[in-house]
Amino acid sequence: MQDLSPRAADLLAQRLYEAGCRHAFGMPGGEVLTLVDALEQAGITFHLTKHENSAGFMAEAVHHRDGAPAILVATLGPGAMNGINVVANALQDRVPMIVLTGCVDADEALTYTHQVMDHAQVYRSITKGTFTLTAKGADIIADKAVSLATQPRPGPVHIDVPISVADTRVSVAKRRRLTRAARVAPEGTCLEKARRWVAEAERPLAIIGLDVLYDDSRSVVRAFLEHFGIPFVTTYKAKGVVPEDHQLCLGGAGLSPLADTQLVPLVEQADLILCLGYDPIEMRPGWREIWDPDEKRVIDISAVVNDHYMHQAGLNLVADTGATLEAIAKGNPARPTWPQGQPAQVKAALASAFPTDDDWGPAAVIAEARDTLPPETLATADSGAHRILLSQMWQCSEARGLIQSSALCTMGCAVPMAIGLKLAEPDRPVISFSGDAGFLMVAGELSTAAEMGGNPIFLVFVDASLALIELKQRQRQMGNRGVDFDRHDYAAMGRAFGGNGHTVRNRAELRAALKSAMAADTFTVIAAEIDRGGYDGRI
Repeated sequence: MQDLSPRAADLLAQRLYEAGCRHAFGMPGGEVLTLVDALEQAGITFHLTKHENSAGFMAEAVHHRDGAPAILVATLGPGAMNGINVVANALQDRVPMIVLTGCVDADEALTYTHQVMDHAQVYRSITKGTFTLTAKGADIIADKAVSLATQPRPGPVHIDVPISVADTRVSVAKRRRLTRAARVAPEGTCLEKARRWVAEAERPLAIIGLDVLYDDSRSVVRAFLEHFGIPFVTTYKAKGVVPEDHQLCLGGAGLSPLADTQLVPLVEQADLILCLGYDPIEMRPGWREIWDPDEKRVIDISAVVNDHYMHQAGLNLVADTGATLEAIAKGNPARPTWPQGQPAQVKAALASAFPTDDDWGPAAVIAEARDTLPPETLATADSGAHRILLSQMWQCSEARGLIQSSALCTMGCAVPMAIGLKLAEPDRPVISFSGDAGFLMVAGELSTAAEMGGNPIFLVFVDASLALIELKQRQRQMGNRGVDFDRHDYAAMGRAFGGNGHTVRNRAELRAALKSAMAADTFTVIAAEIDRGGYDGRI
């Protein structure tokens, strides 16, 4: 008689489905065939990609739209190792990700060594935790993994799945699921001090970080800032938490030295700094210990204890952002702020520093794309000089309207992220911005874009150089070494994989290519050829 009880892999997949997961990405091997089958039967579609690293970035992009943990599937050995970069990225960029790898059974590994390695040992340093699936505890391990991945601050969790365990039939026991902790706000003397500091501030400034994306406090943050008239900057991951056309918004910060020439003096003039869910892992050295907490009032509201030492605060509150701001604001009257109007002056200076009226060059490409594409367009950015410029110029009207690797800053993320966004939001325009080097790293995923359908736009800045590194070489008066490569026909690559391709050299050509891409029924590669040195003085 056929045993109809579920396999251990089925319990794992069902728990992931209950957590909201509907998509998984990767490349299968014989060791994960049962796992892939279980995911599909549970209602989680498995998407074949051309590399595990790209699979992880597609999964991350879907997470940014549906909120469920990303799922990366890799077979043993080389498959598991191919995902190392994107898993490390998930840890630093605070992305909840479940990494499922296949492995041979423990008894088999005693004498069989081909492709056998200790996955857990490798993944331990780049995940929040690693588990080996057991038959009887499959649902508990899955529940622990989901809970750990989504707890503050979110990150990746690894589960090694032995072949025979995945196939083992198990009885289903009714077990309680872990429940989310309640929203907690400070009280007592800490709360009273925070209320007094906010009430007394004449020149308050807020720095908003990505914790706000995960504690569902965006509306409270906006109401708090508006009530007290507090201008704010965001990290790049938090762009759009409050729409960037808001009069109090001073844009993104942390990576552009040009923007910092305006923002850092404002930080120095502020008499109160409010760190709202601010995770400084996105910031560069210029923001390290940028204030003296003994001389300036600083309130740090964060999801976890400050052990990064990037900055310190006179008042550290490990609490829910929204609940804390509500408690601070309750009965606390507003007062006029910044009587000399310095934030408005900085906002105007930033607009002048990043003009949109260039005839051609990287800034013109970004400005033309923003003007031509609809406001609801979703964008991704690869690492490189263009990302710094884009993050300052590309205005977001919603959280995660622009996604990027801003902590690990890994190249090759923009194209697969755009594919993931288009899968999750098929009716919205999606564009990726890549340097030519980053694009070449993942050009094979154009075939994945063709197979998945939809019409994402892949825009490539073509200057045949690692522009940011080449700029740093010149700034340090070093010779040109290892940063140049040949120009290639990127538009032809797009056509070769079944999409459309355009090469553009001015704003009119770019505008026409973008309009054509939006009307197309498949993906489009737009190669924007720019001069070398086009970022000089612009970032």
